[in-house]
Amino acid sequence: MTQPHIVDSHCHLDFDSLASDLPDVIARALDAGVTRMVTICTRLRNAPAVQAIAEAHAPVFWAGGTHPMSAAEEPLATLDDLITLAGHPKFVGIGETGLDYHYTADTKPIQQESLRLHIEAARQTRLPLIIHSRDADDDMARILTDEHRAGPFTCVMHCFSSSPELARAALDLGFYLSMSGIAAFPKSGALRDIFASAPLDRILVETDSPYLAPPPHRGKRNEPAFTAHTAHTGAEIFGLPYADFAAQTSANFDRLFWKAAATPKAA
Repeated sequence: MTQPHIVDSHCHLDFDSLASDLPDVIARALDAGVTRMVTICTRLRNAPAVQAIAEAHAPVFWAGGTHPMSAAEEPLATLDDLITLAGHPKFVGIGETGLDYHYTADTKPIQQESLRLHIEAARQTRLPLIIHSRDADDDMARILTDEHRAGPFTCVMHCFSSSPELARAALDLGFYLSMSGIAAFPKSGALRDIFASAPLDRILVETDSPYLAPPPHRGKRNEPAFTAHTAHTGAEIFGLPYADFAAQTSANFDRLFWKAAATPKAA
């Protein structure tokens, strides 16, 4: 029986634990109904390898930026860097970028500078911004709001697991919340409540693989096929049949990631 089609909007296929058997990883994703994947480059010096994965596999698109935890270690990206990457036909988003004060609060200034630069790239390219936010809710809400007021852009809050206040700030700006395997963890009731209160047409699903595998694979390597497990949780949150939730989140993905939507889907 054919599985409903769904999208893994955020994964890391260039990381060693997935790259080592990538053809099988992609085949399992397709078998699970995950017909499109966006693999994320977190350090721009790795862009050629991530681009090559997208070029070699029809269901795979890519995005690129400087992860906030690496912002102090990597050369600061330039607008020209990001705009040049955006010229690739399968490059569909700017980031991931953002703020992470959990382990790297000492680099707040460079993280914020990098974030604002990525926002400008998202404005100029019209590609969606992909945001990572951890333990930085107040600064994140302030910067996104201020920058959106200065000039609009589109955005997804990737792997959303922050506060109701940040969720509301993002939704008020017209942004999207992406649901990862964290939403399926038994102790994530408060997070499920945040998603339940969000508009259904603003929800995406993702794995963030190889991290954050949902039950029944928690503690193991995550992979795009497991998007289906998170999506089943999402369907339960919204009280929908799985096929309807898969169709709605795929439509949401197409609306936000318009460049991927313009590419014919894999069979």
